Amino acid sequence: QVQLVESGGGLVQAGGSVRLSCAASGRTFSSYAMAWFRQAPGTERDLVAAISGLGGMTYYGDSVKVRFTITRDNAKNTAYLQMNSLKTKDTAVYYCAASSAYTVIARGYTYWGQGTRISVSS
Repeated sequence: QVQLVESGGGLVQAGGSVRLSCAASGRTFSSYAMAWFRQAPGTERDLVAAISGLGGMTYYGDSVKVRFTITRDNAKNTAYLQMNSLKTKDTAVYYCAASSAYTVIARGYTYWGQGTRISVSS
């Protein structure tokens, strides 16, 4: 069982930056791929970025490439999402998720955090 807790959400101006954190319970954090998803009102939950257990593989959605960076610190059981050059369309609830295998498919993620809201103002 893995429990995930996101933090770092809030209100930010367009063009600004914010870093989200996802703290995981358990002693086998490095065996899980981690991902960030987001969901805006009235839309489906979309994959933003994913990272393999040891960090050797990463994936980014087209809309966030170059602007967002996913990293992880396995010693701290924490995954991060650095978000730069934020746009109003980045406004959403951001969820972190864990999977026993690296995947870019949402249903492949077993464990989910409660979500943290990012609101980007113009």
